[in-house]
Amino acid sequence: MNELEEVRVFVTLVECHSASKAAEKLGVANSAISRRMKALEERLGVQLLQRTTRTMHLTDDGQVYYERCRRLLDEWNDAEQEVMQSATTLSGNIHVSMPLSLGISHLSPIIADFMVEHPGVKVSLDLSDRRVDLIEDGFDIVFRIGHLEDSSLIARRVTRVRHMVYCSPDFEQRYGPFHTPEDLRGIPIFGYSNLRHPGRWPYVAPDGSAGEVRLSPGILSNNGEALIAAAERGLGAGCQPTFILHEAFHDGRLIPVLKDYEWYGMNLYAVYPRSRHLSRRVRALIDYVIERLGHEPYWDDCLN
Repeated sequence: MNELEEVRVFVTLVECHSASKAAEKLGVANSAISRRMKALEERLGVQLLQRTTRTMHLTDDGQVYYERCRRLLDEWNDAEQEVMQSATTLSGNIHVSMPLSLGISHLSPIIADFMVEHPGVKVSLDLSDRRVDLIEDGFDIVFRIGHLEDSSLIARRVTRVRHMVYCSPDFEQRYGPFHTPEDLRGIPIFGYSNLRHPGRWPYVAPDGSAGEVRLSPGILSNNGEALIAAAERGLGAGCQPTFILHEAFHDGRLIPVLKDYEWYGMNLYAVYPRSRHLSRRVRALIDYVIERLGHEPYWDDCLN
């Protein structure tokens, strides 16, 4: 077997975390994976993997070798694509993960438009608010809202994700008016349960000072639409991204509260592994989404 195939087996084994899964992906027997890994380590003269009956971990040498090999395979795939097609044609598969509500309402239509412009590209979409493992789950790119914590990943900012406190018009008449975040204390509040602290709402005031109001949500949900339905019935106030609120604001079913305050200060990022060279098609998709959304996304028009 040539050395490139040895590299391909090694990278696949690392990313699948299992010899059986790697064998299935490569279409070979489990025993072939073991033989090829043994041959690779003997050829290099180093141990790349530490194995037990249940776990498999990269050694320090293995980690360095994996990162170089991952880039090598990505460059190889790009080279093949570029010589097989014209410089203006994109093709191949892209495996994408994105948040559920943002994906359904906004990102999916944009990606569909991208596929219309590049018919050779096939996109597999995973719409979920769960925290995914880019490498283990096989994603090329993940669109994520919040702050990047994993230093092994690279995050490219796509656009601002503005949050807004909201309630129904009749709720404001009953509990308002609201002039400062402190006015929210003691009223019925909703919380988004996927946040680490659903009852802590950080903000930046109009004068630039930062603060946080701590509340006790009476209703928690991991789905924004469920909270909006409750708010429309006057059951409480919440704080969510404007991309999920914009239609309710436009229709007057809900109203923004404390509009001069900046809540949470989050952004949308395109996230990918630091060790992975981006293919032309993935770079093109990220550029396309950024161009379509811009610094001030269209859904924020609901606040004007």
